[in-house]
Amino acid sequence: AFVFPSVCPECESVAVKQESSGVMGVVWRCPNISCPAQIRGRLEHWCSRKAMDVEGGGSALIEQLVAKALVEDVADLYSLSRAQIVSLERMADKSAENFLEGVQESKSRDLWRVLFGLGILHVGAGVAKKLARHFETIRDLMRSNVDALIALDEVGETIAHSLVTWFSKERNQMLIDRLEALGLSMKSSLYVEDSEHPLSGSSWVLTGTLPNFSRQQATEKIEAIGGKVTGSVSKKTSFVLAGESAGSKLQKAQKLGVQIVDEAGFTALLDQNA
Repeated sequence: AFVFPSVCPECESVAVKQESSGVMGVVWRCPNISCPAQIRGRLEHWCSRKAMDVEGGGSALIEQLVAKALVEDVADLYSLSRAQIVSLERMADKSAENFLEGVQESKSRDLWRVLFGLGILHVGAGVAKKLARHFETIRDLMRSNVDALIALDEVGETIAHSLVTWFSKERNQMLIDRLEALGLSMKSSLYVEDSEHPLSGSSWVLTGTLPNFSRQQATEKIEAIGGKVTGSVSKKTSFVLAGESAGSKLQKAQKLGVQIVDEAGFTALLDQNA
């Protein structure tokens, strides 16, 4: 049987099980936030394509930055100089320029990417998008409380407690202060005021291939008006967006009487309700 290590293999801190919402977790974790492995993990996650999408911010570069003590947290990335990057192994001028440009470009990333990138326990990309629909800025979210968060659609007690706990820690508040001072926007393009858009709260299913939109682009347009995209058709589905070669989802929508729109209808619907 596998025996989980009792100490962190990197920093040798005693591993602990983390408590969440009064319930003891099952996963053993290193409690040392200064552990080099944790620092690398947080930085790699922040730079990843699904989070802040920083070009050139891969594991090889991050490992060198941490080893040379050039960065300790994600805010440090925004203070790096060209000379510091070029001094690293296998970092040519062009690579350094690409990375620094990527860092600068990431300052304008949407709030949901920042929330996901921060690595808050239980806050994945899906949860981050849901939060970004309800809060216009990160400061608005920080002012919220457990009860207000639980009242939101699909944000349960575990996630609410995790968010409030994370934002209550001084080091995390200081991190947000620094990121803001360094020029990160941390505002939400997904935010829709209650009932502001007629299609806010609508539920969509995508099927088939659209001529002029990728699935990701269509999803972003739906989320921008406060709608959400789900994977399966049900009586609760508001619209099915059907492209070429639509399959069983289209048939199920017809059977359930769910409104079906093609790409032209979708564009018209967005324009009509803009």
